[in-house]
Amino acid sequence: MDVRALETACEWRAEDVADPAAWTEILTPAEIDEIDEAVTANLDRADDLLSVARADFPLPTLGRRLKAIERELMEGRGFVLIRGLPRERYSNDEMCLAYWGLGAHLGRPWAQNHHGHLLGDVTNQGKQPGDPTARGNELGQIGLEFHCDGSDLVGLLCLQSGAAGGRSAVCNSVALHNALVRERPDLAAELYKPQPYDMRGEQAPGKRGWYETPVFSDWNGRLFVRLIGAYILASQRHADAPRLTAAAIEALDWMRETANAGAYSVEMDFQPGDMQFINNYHVLHGRTPYADDRASGRVRHLKRLWLETEVLADRPPWFRRTVSSHWEAKKAISRLDAAE
Repeated sequence: MDVRALETACEWRAEDVADPAAWTEILTPAEIDEIDEAVTANLDRADDLLSVARADFPLPTLGRRLKAIERELMEGRGFVLIRGLPRERYSNDEMCLAYWGLGAHLGRPWAQNHHGHLLGDVTNQGKQPGDPTARGNELGQIGLEFHCDGSDLVGLLCLQSGAAGGRSAVCNSVALHNALVRERPDLAAELYKPQPYDMRGEQAPGKRGWYETPVFSDWNGRLFVRLIGAYILASQRHADAPRLTAAAIEALDWMRETANAGAYSVEMDFQPGDMQFINNYHVLHGRTPYADDRASGRVRHLKRLWLETEVLADRPPWFRRTVSSHWEAKKAISRLDAAE
């Protein structure tokens, strides 16, 4: 198939984003007051976040800024760090309420797993890397390679940073795609074909343990990327999954090596209260290894949102929300206490 460079205006290199000021949005005192007022107004529903909608969490000034951020996520750089929410002012539940309400101004939450978690946890949950059911948000200490999640936008809120390490990394998948198209169009074409992904044991009862999705999709001139290299390779544990071609393996190796080389990526520290939002289709994310210190309470704990943005008028069928899926049939909030 013929492949082409897409959305070149959304390409960036490491030197373009080397200055954190380019992608860090500092909340003003007035915007923090708006969040505080909305949190206070909804305190009686802090344990029932599913009942809190955008209209229940008014942000008259910050809301307009969030719409501009949303446009930048979908049409520009593709990632942002929002800083300034005073972590010391709020309990964990109140922080989740603030994050949930702010997230509602960027999109509608999607289920993240077979538990139906609309607000999930990224912390050490005791799973081991060799466990075929383990997912990245459940693994502690180790780094995570660049990958995508399963929604339009992914958001992370830092409740607590660890004792050391755990830097967040983002990589421009638009630039990666276009570089591969220019250098090895044959390999790019291979990743436009459906690739098998392991379901990590979270398929519906009686269903197969893998699914197929292209790594690259050209949808009306817009690029959509779904790259989870570890899950593609893990799909091969299923005898009925399609076998990866030599070209697909070479293309995945190229993507991993080029992403890790650093020309299209930047790292950032998470401070408690920080919120990161990423366009899943244009930006890959990962993290460096980290260490926790439970004795001092320094246990890395992030809350996660998967959001469906209103900015996208259309998307490929394989990226549309499947309301009838067994993940979406349940709706719940994960309330893991990582410090315990």
